[in-house]
Amino acid sequence: MSLPASDTSKRADQRTTMDLGAVLPKTAAVEDDHLHIGGVDMVELAQQQGTPLYVFDEADLTFRMQEYRRAFRERYPDSDIIYASKSFLNKEVVRLAEREGLCLDVSGGGELACARMVDFPMQRVFVHGNNKTFDELNEAISAGVGRIVVDSRTELRRVAAIAKEHGTTQNIYLRITPGVEADTHEYIRTGCEDSKFGFTMREDFAFTCLEEAINTDNVRLVGLHCHIGSQIFALHSFAEAVEVMVAFMARVRDEYGYAIEELDMGGGLGIAYTAEDEPSSVDDFAETITAAVKRCCAEHDLPLPRLLVEPGRSLTANAGVTLYRVGNMKTLPGIRKYVAIDGGMSDNIRTALYHAEYEPTIANKAGQPRTEIVTLCGKHCESGDAVVIDMPLQVAAVDDIVCVFATGAYNATMASNYNGQPRPAVVFVKDGEARVTTRRETYEDLYSRDM
Repeated sequence: MSLPASDTSKRADQRTTMDLGAVLPKTAAVEDDHLHIGGVDMVELAQQQGTPLYVFDEADLTFRMQEYRRAFRERYPDSDIIYASKSFLNKEVVRLAEREGLCLDVSGGGELACARMVDFPMQRVFVHGNNKTFDELNEAISAGVGRIVVDSRTELRRVAAIAKEHGTTQNIYLRITPGVEADTHEYIRTGCEDSKFGFTMREDFAFTCLEEAINTDNVRLVGLHCHIGSQIFALHSFAEAVEVMVAFMARVRDEYGYAIEELDMGGGLGIAYTAEDEPSSVDDFAETITAAVKRCCAEHDLPLPRLLVEPGRSLTANAGVTLYRVGNMKTLPGIRKYVAIDGGMSDNIRTALYHAEYEPTIANKAGQPRTEIVTLCGKHCESGDAVVIDMPLQVAAVDDIVCVFATGAYNATMASNYNGQPRPAVVFVKDGEARVTTRRETYEDLYSRDM
């Protein structure tokens, strides 16, 4: 694994931190050249809490949760927002989702355990995963989760058997692969036919399996689910998926005489990782989906179902940043300039996986223009270990504090201990106050399980 060739077409400009617009957390500000978020000086915070450090703008997170609820409820009263916790999960964000009236999407026993530890209402929990284990399903059913999103015939039978052992009937969705090609990275495209997720519609497989679900004891099929991918800018893909799913619901009614009461259209709305990105708004996303559901249900003479969507990245990404300390610099004339930081692929694997793009700034020089093109390389023993590749930055010096924006989604939850690196702390900031919501790992933590 190595870095892509340097993009010589990229040029630094006179833009400063506050020119980054939608990339920034909503409370971001620059005072005396220092970056502030939630009224907290990021330079002082880094000195106090150490680096690398994940920082979340709590007011931003709250606003985005409320924005989703408002956008969908205004257009479609019988709707709910399910927080896709895989984007960022700790106890405090689950408490926040509960306070804001969101449901919770969990994938795996560990995410469910977090919800249980903070007494999140189990009826508002939706369980996902393409290969849920017996133990995970048993934990979910015994906890009384609201919905299990079934991904295969094997799982359908497994859920029914476990529910029978518990003397209950479990509400389920079937995850359908609608065959819609979303315009996004191939690794996060999930609605096309070549996917490990869900029941394919090819050769009528999903329709045949749905009859089995209807007739299986100890489960009740209440809804259908689909998810076409992540980081999607083209909203027409969502409308196309709605058309496929509603037509499928109509066929179920016509041929099986069965009413599908709920429709979960997944998530996937893109966000601004760079200043050039122009994602659609939450209101546009809500309008596209709700209008399509209303139109398609009218065309098929179907009653409107309960409608659900599952945002994750678009709730957490721009609300979160990561702070690092500069260790050294290396300039290779005609190739690139490296600025080495004290984190890397252990706290942000997305750049190594996808060559993801991020906007950085030096938090103690945030009011100054970003006049150099640099690569922020990590400290790990991999040539491809980088957090930012060929992006503008102020002239860096040893011990500068670098802030990388839009790291609130999939960075903390995908973090590792590669090279024995303890995972960073998580700090929430609001109204000038900072509070640690997940403490930094210690070396003792790393080896506490060893015998």
